[in-house]
Amino acid sequence: MSDKLNQAREYEVKKEKSIPEEQRPLFHLTPRCGWMNDPNGFSSYKGEYHLFYQYYPYDTVWGPMHWGHAKSKDLISWEYLPAAIAPDSKYDSFGCFSGSAIEMPDGKQLLVYTGVRKEENEDGGIDEIQTQCLAVGDGENYEKYDGNPVIQADALPKGAGKFDFRDPKVFMKNGKYYMVVGNKTEDKDGQILQFVSDDGFKWSYDRLVIKNNHRFGVMWECPDYFELEGKQILLTSPQDMLPEELEFHNGNGTLCVIGSMDEDGNFCEENCQAVDYGIDFYAPQTILTDDG
Repeated sequence: MSDKLNQAREYEVKKEKSIPEEQRPLFHLTPRCGWMNDPNGFSSYKGEYHLFYQYYPYDTVWGPMHWGHAKSKDLISWEYLPAAIAPDSKYDSFGCFSGSAIEMPDGKQLLVYTGVRKEENEDGGIDEIQTQCLAVGDGENYEKYDGNPVIQADALPKGAGKFDFRDPKVFMKNGKYYMVVGNKTEDKDGQILQFVSDDGFKWSYDRLVIKNNHRFGVMWECPDYFELEGKQILLTSPQDMLPEELEFHNGNGTLCVIGSMDEDGNFCEENCQAVDYGIDFYAPQTILTDDG
């Protein structure tokens, strides 16, 4: 375990004692201490629900992102677990951004996240370098993969933006691992890209799932991609949307794209709609429970 992760774990144990239990809501998970935003890694693992979250334990403002962690048997009562990962490596020194989790056939839990670092460019400015990274663990302790990052900008297709590339959603289908990732193209348009892997560790580009075509915002964040009642569903959170009558509001929102899969595995869009009409609904993640 790195010093930075150990420091965060020691701090949250100490700090949570100063937060009165009656100040926490009964039905909504709050951070163990400090700041939280996007839900991450919402998944079922060994019969329990695990939820990670974007987490800065040291203050109630956004900071270098860690992953906080809690688990539940009923999605109502939550048990805090130690912070799962911290920005302690070169490739994620600016933060362990959003991602997802899946139980592997060998019983381990795979965390997939965006590592972010900052780098000076040729013009003297600072670029934010986003790559996709892995950690593997047992539901409480996780080790980052030695081969991180597993997807970098050189794996992106022509026209894809090299800097806004984040929030991987991992899933399994027909014995293979798939990952969808949000991207902003070079001409500032949102799109969702799909990658594929035989083992969860070595990844290659598979296909373009869908392109925004300059309809809803400019960057599509936090994709969630799944089958439901014979349809293929994509949830994503566009940044900088413009209002469209009463369906979409100004700013950052959420989008549900309903479609179907053709024989070649391509997503065929049929309908677009808002997920929620509130102005603070963003970056949702879904889970299929054991009872369907």
